[in-house]
Amino acid sequence: MSLPGIRAVPTSATTLVAICKKCGKKVGGGFGEDGSKSLAKALIKTLGLPKWKRSPIRIVETGCMKLCPRRAVAVTTSRDPGLVYVVPQDTPVIDVAVQLGLTAI
Repeated sequence: MSLPGIRAVPTSATTLVAICKKCGKKVGGGFGEDGSKSLAKALIKTLGLPKWKRSPIRIVETGCMKLCPRRAVAVTTSRDPGLVYVVPQDTPVIDVAVQLGLTAI
């Protein structure tokens, strides 16, 4: 049974990563080679993900997660929906990807 106006759209994505945009603004980037990129952009570049529609991993910036860590960013994934990771500013992006289960070591 489907409700009027609601439809399901197939996607190639198997994992969703939600990153708090408000935390990212507070730390002012802090990730990537020169420390000037947001965590979302740094993860996309480090993992070499294709365009959003074709990517197996969807990385999105969300509204506030109400955790508000100091000098860190709140992150959650569809692989661990019961956990919110607190990623300190200047953490190597590859370490973040491994911790989130996005890549093997």
